[in-house]
Amino acid sequence: MSKGKKIAVLGAGESGVGAAILAKKEGWEVFVSDRSEITEANKKVLYKHNIEWEEGGHTVAKILSADEVVKSPGIPDHVTLVQQLLAQGTNVISEIELAGRYTNAQMICITGSNGKTTTTLLLHHLLKRAGLNVGLAGNVGHSLARQVAEEQYDYYVVELSSFQLDGMYNFKANIAILLNITPDHLDRYEYKMENYIHSKFRITQNQEEGDAFIYFKDDENIAQTLEKINIKAVQYPYSLKEHVQQGAYIKGKELLININDTFDMSIHDLALQGKHNIANSMAAGIAARVLELRKEIIRESLSDFQNIEHRLEFVAKVHGIEFINDSKATNVNSTWYALENMTKPVIWIVGGVDKGNDYSLLTDLVKDRVKAIVCLGTDNSKIHDAFEGVVETVVDAATATEAVGMGYQLARKGEAVLLSPACASFDLFENYEDRGQQFKAAVKAL
Repeated sequence: MSKGKKIAVLGAGESGVGAAILAKKEGWEVFVSDRSEITEANKKVLYKHNIEWEEGGHTVAKILSADEVVKSPGIPDHVTLVQQLLAQGTNVISEIELAGRYTNAQMICITGSNGKTTTTLLLHHLLKRAGLNVGLAGNVGHSLARQVAEEQYDYYVVELSSFQLDGMYNFKANIAILLNITPDHLDRYEYKMENYIHSKFRITQNQEEGDAFIYFKDDENIAQTLEKINIKAVQYPYSLKEHVQQGAYIKGKELLININDTFDMSIHDLALQGKHNIANSMAAGIAARVLELRKEIIRESLSDFQNIEHRLEFVAKVHGIEFINDSKATNVNSTWYALENMTKPVIWIVGGVDKGNDYSLLTDLVKDRVKAIVCLGTDNSKIHDAFEGVVETVVDAATATEAVGMGYQLARKGEAVLLSPACASFDLFENYEDRGQQFKAAVKAL
């Protein structure tokens, strides 16, 4: 079907290179184009697979002549080249959509504004512990397309961003998990919340009656949308507030999952603590029960899972002051969870590339828990406007080292310095990992 057909891949990161490898294997004539420089490691992979590539710009005519185009999730639809492709009727898809065509593996897919990576890794941990032949893909792990090309997994646990979902049309999640929907990336959605919500619900598209849809019942955006649309899959809600017939809920200090029969365990035994993490554990637990994993395996896995780097990660205690790295908190809601989790007075390091943030959502928590604010970004005016008058001390830092130093000076024994930026990192850092690593290095240098 693909032999002799041309496919162009825009972007040569993890997903782009994976898409190129799979397309080549399936007989496409492949051309990879990246506006920026391609890493040496990825160039070697492209050479190895005899895939044509370019960097530092696009040969537009060659891309426009492709039968289909795979676009990196980081490239917005409004860029001129993408608009030209769409105007001439060329299919522009995500790497996930391409991968789905060439595998019959079961897809367990997770999306949401917050908690995606944690829940994806937890669910992968559960399935692996149960002895299933399972891959980890999407926003975490390796490219799904590359794994489809090179591995033979029976199941994939896939973390999906709204950007990846936007490029998916025929792909189907056998189990779809929607964790929450709070304002994020609104700059990519015409600053319209309804557009972003619609994007998240694409995870349910193509689901059939034998599939499963797991969702957080307490989320207003999810609940309101479910009143307006028809979901064919079997629905499994979970709630921190109320009893549910088929799904998961909290009763006293017990987590209960009602699917076939009842699974229960103490919330104190969960490896992941805090309300948001209990919710993440419920979502993963439901998926495990839908897959009929043994209760003992689920209980062990939920109690011994180790969370990811850069997400409420304890770094060190220096002269009685705790330093916590939550660099992965790139939106206001993630930071809300972090502050809600804190039990001691906080020096809060915040800032970066603002994505249309509404900081008023944090005002009450900041009043209650934050002693001082250190702004770490090139433009901190919006943070100053939001919190001057709420917090006595709001200062600016230009580097991670400076921010850590200021935090250390402002904190006292028994308090905590929390990096939870609520913003993207691209003004001062390569990505949130780089920001977190620089923060940790600065703490260790104190």
